[in-house]
This record gives sequence, structure tokens and C-alpha cells, in this order.
Amino acid sequence: MSDPRSPHAKSRDTPSWGFYQRDNFWKVNDGQTPLFNTHPDELERLAKEKLSQNGWLYASSNAGISATHLANRQAFYRHKIVPRQLVDTNERSTRTTIFGHTVSAPFGFAPIGINKIYHPQGELPVAKVAGELGIPYCLSTAGSSSIEAVAEAHDAGRASKLDPAKVPDGPRFFQLYMPHDEELTLSLLQRAHDSGFTACMLTTDTWQLGWRHDDVATSNYAFYRGIGADMGMTDPVFQKRLAEQGIDPAKQPTEAAAFWIDNVWHGRAFSWEKAVWARKKWQQISSGKPFLIKGIQHVADAEKAADLGFEGIVVSNHAGRQVDGAIASLDALENIVGKVGDRLIITYDSGIRGAADMIKALSLGAKFVFIGRLWIWGLSIMGEHGVRHVTKGLLADLDILMCVAGIQKVADCTKYLLDSQPKAYGLITARSKL
Repeated sequence: MSDPRSPHAKSRDTPSWGFYQRDNFWKVNDGQTPLFNTHPDELERLAKEKLSQNGWLYASSNAGISATHLANRQAFYRHKIVPRQLVDTNERSTRTTIFGHTVSAPFGFAPIGINKIYHPQGELPVAKVAGELGIPYCLSTAGSSSIEAVAEAHDAGRASKLDPAKVPDGPRFFQLYMPHDEELTLSLLQRAHDSGFTACMLTTDTWQLGWRHDDVATSNYAFYRGIGADMGMTDPVFQKRLAEQGIDPAKQPTEAAAFWIDNVWHGRAFSWEKAVWARKKWQQISSGKPFLIKGIQHVADAEKAADLGFEGIVVSNHAGRQVDGAIASLDALENIVGKVGDRLIITYDSGIRGAADMIKALSLGAKFVFIGRLWIWGLSIMGEHGVRHVTKGLLADLDILMCVAGIQKVADCTKYLLDSQPKAYGLITARSKL
């Protein structure tokens, strides 16, 4: 097992995350047990037991018949890691950089909205854990806490790091669902900058929600029940809009929340010109901080983003929640990297369930990956403690995998680490756990 007396632990530039495995093995000797099983299937099962029907359905629903969600998982299975032996990984490093910021590992928290349907404290415990572990945190415009409160929670996490010398201050990103109200958009961007958010990503695949059968069948839309609109309710421009409409959020919380989200997921698409406008305004406000496009799947769109000067993209199909029958996000990544991998920062999102998936995405050319449902399950199961347990488990999984697969540093993850098979997926007619 991991020897806590190893002299190499002192020389590493991050904590020996793999010791978290030892900690959990040792708990029985102290009359304790691990918090819960972090296998993705078990996380889903436990979260389903904890959540209300509405919470569970919103977290688990996909577009259409879930074909894209399934394709995301299938794509990972055609790539196999080929471990190298007798490589000195004793002082391996999980550290990397993203837009000039040093981070503990090459993954961060993806932007997911309405966290209060998973836990009463919403986004705050997630941001705190991210700050504590030096993992980038991304706040969604559909978040159910104010921008300022999330920033405070993230800073509190940074201040409580167990080993400040080895855990960097992970950055925080703001994900923008851009309203058609330009004054409101500028207010959100200004608030994000004033609260210390260091990059902005515009999501372009969710002008409105995809058709998700279970959510529609149960009228499952938290905002239309007056839940989760705190970001809008705390915005001075939106407060002005409410007054103009004669809506009192204290007396009409459902109407106020509906008015907010109908400004965010408004069903009216933007063009590239508007994305360029948003980037220009963000960079004016932030003095040139990076701006990414999230939702890129087509090579031509990746090339367009590079041509227009965007600093980065997130290759993502929204975890299969928007376009049913779409290309697997990992397949899209492989197509895109070969065309624009040297022109902008390519990050990845959709379908990652563990360290092996991270390594595969990085080896295919992503510089960084975002994790979504795993930490949502942890939040649902046990709040802050659940998010921390899941995240430390992912860090340990990555650290141990690098040890036993002969990977000294994140930059060693290249296509030569993989044995990749052709894109030939069989038709799967029955749902199966992958």
C-alpha cells in the first residue's frame, strides 16, 4: 500500500493524493468506515435514494432516448491505455496549468445549474471544496446562489487548504448563458469580474433545454416553481427589470424566477457576431482575461473560434442533454484537435467517470477536462462532505493510475499512450450501465 513514510512524498509538488486510498483502508482500525462507495453506478444509486423525484430526474435526464449520453460512454471504450513499466513515477506530478493558472490536477468542476435542488446550500459547498483542493470551479449563470456568495465560498476554501505550499489557488470561471438583454449581460460579466472570476465561457448549445421526457412528463422545472433564481434576484439590472414588469419577488417568487430563467434559456439563438461582442465586452471589463466557447462539436466551428481569436473552446455535447443522436464528445475532440490543437486551448467535457477517462481525453489532445455528474451525486448524497469525498477519490484515482501506468506528468499523456480502435459502434437496443 502507500507508505506514508516515503521520502518521495516530501519532494512532490502536490500532496500524495493516493494516500486517500490508504486513509480509507485504515478507517476500520479506528472504528470508522468510508463515507460511501464512489463507483459511478453506486453514486447514482445513492443519490437517487437521497433526492426527491424532481431532483433525481433533473440530474439524470438526457435528451430524447439518451443516445448521445450512451455514445459518450461508448467512445471511451474504443481507446485503451497501454501502461509503461519500470518508469520512475515516485515524484510524479498531477499539476498542470490552465490559462496561466497552476492547478492541482487536469480536471475541474463543470458548470451545472440549480444546485439547490441537490442540496440546500447549493453551489457554496462545491465552490468551497474546489478552493480547498486547488481545483478550478466554474459557476453557471443558472446557478442557484449569487455570484458574490460563490466567490466568498471559494475564497474560504482556498483559505482552509491543508497544505498551502502544495495546493495552488485554483481559479474560478464564470459560465455565461447570454441574455438578449445586453445591459443584463454586462451586469453579470461585471459582477463576475468584480468577484474574482478569471475566465468566461459562453455556452452555445443551450438556447433552450433539450427535450427530456421525464422532466416534461413531471413538469419538472425548478425555476417555474420559484426555486433557484438567486443569481438573478441579486442582480441590480434584473431587479430593475422586475420593477418594470411590476413583479415583486418577495410576493411573487414563482413569477420572478420564471422571468429570470426565461431571460437565460430564452429559445432565441445567437450568431457568431454576438459571441464576438460578448468576448469583447468581457475583455474590456476584465482587462483581457480569456473567453471560451462551450459546446463545440464540429471541426468547422472550432476553426471559426480560432479564426475569430477566442482563447479556448470546450468540446462538449452537454453530456447528452441537448441534442439526441449527436456525435460522442470524445470523437469530436479527436476530430478537432488535429485541426486547431495548436491555435487555441482545447478543453473537454461530457461523459467522464474516472481517472482513466481523464487520461484518455488528455491523451487525445485536451489540455484540461471538466467533471459534472460525479460531484453532483456527491453533493446530493452528503453535501460538502460528499463533494470532498468524490473529489479526493478522483484525485487519488488519478494519482494511483499515473503511478501504475508509468505516467510521470500530465504532459506525458499523448496519443502514444493509447491503443485506439476505429469508430465502429454496434447498435445497442437495451439500456446498459457503462
